[in-house]
Amino acid sequence: MTGETDLQKLLRDMRPELNPGRYVFTMAEGGVPSGVTPVVTVAEQEGLTLVVPQAEADAAGMAYDYVAGWVTLRVHSALAAVGLTAAVSRALADAGLSCNVVAGFHHDHLFVPYDDAGRAMEVLQRLSGASA
Repeated sequence: MTGETDLQKLLRDMRPELNPGRYVFTMAEGGVPSGVTPVVTVAEQEGLTLVVPQAEADAAGMAYDYVAGWVTLRVHSALAAVGLTAAVSRALADAGLSCNVVAGFHHDHLFVPYDDAGRAMEVLQRLSGASA
């Protein structure tokens, strides 16, 4: 069940997939509100960061200022792999796109500006094709 570590294979086989919907980064005090299903949680000293569907944050009255598209890299990357995050974030940065990366056990997940998600997908597909 070990993931891939070879950077060229990771880039070639990353198969970026844009998940449907709009996602926001927000904070939760006192736990996750009812009706909110986070796709990411991060416990920080300052509080619990949640990445949630925008509609759920709106319904719960949660504040946010960054609306993102969620891209999953479908390649099974090993947590010990070196360079995937750097290569992906460099390609997006060179295109003038911000990127917030979250590593799951099987996949890396990128949160990019929602209005630029299509352009981010083009950049990632180009990067993957250049590595073939």
